[in-house]
Amino acid sequence: MKAAAHARTDPPLTDAEMASRVAAGDHAAFRLLMRRHNQAMFRTARSILREDAEAEDAVQEAYLQAYRRIADFRGDSKLSTWLLSIAVNEAIGRLRRRQRRATVISLEGDIAHGSDDSPAEEHAADEGGGPESLAARAEARRLLERTIDQLPEAFRSVFVLRAVQELDVDDTAAALGIPEATVRTRFFRARALLRESLSREFDLAHEGAFEFLGERCDRIVARVIARLSEAPPGGT
Repeated sequence: MKAAAHARTDPPLTDAEMASRVAAGDHAAFRLLMRRHNQAMFRTARSILREDAEAEDAVQEAYLQAYRRIADFRGDSKLSTWLLSIAVNEAIGRLRRRQRRATVISLEGDIAHGSDDSPAEEHAADEGGGPESLAARAEARRLLERTIDQLPEAFRSVFVLRAVQELDVDDTAAALGIPEATVRTRFFRARALLRESLSREFDLAHEGAFEFLGERCDRIVARVIARLSEAPPGGT
């Protein structure tokens, strides 16, 4: 059991060692690399594309590009930053192609409105019942994700890398190819826009808080009527 557990331990490879192994065709090392960086890569692509499936496709393509170019990695930056910059470029390229297609379709009159400027909707279905606290947290997460999706593209990518992925300023700047001062400015502005947007959402939500409608209302009424039917006429 100890040997098996040790075999599953993530080897403490340095960036240079991992890059060297991948360049030599070590697929096990490449699988390890992907598992280490999948979340950051997806969040980065998703922050640009605002669509889960296309973000996954972008990450997949970015990894293929990284595999073909890994021999060029010299360790001048972190391997994570190098990978993220590839993901950023791939996602931006896809976004531009999508926008060009949307423009052509719109001009041809095939659709009335483009979809790129619309905030992302809740694509993922609620994963069933469960405690109310879990449902509330899931809804809060969806609200935050929708609000982040509504940020301007330049602010959105910076916010996801800094606040969600928790990269520092210099790594964020390197991944996005922008100055560190720009990262700080955009992050500050993104947080301000999010606070403003979330504040409006919660102000609107106050009006509907603790509503006594729907299933809960029906349930209480049914229970009271059932209790009445069980009690003798004139009883207490």
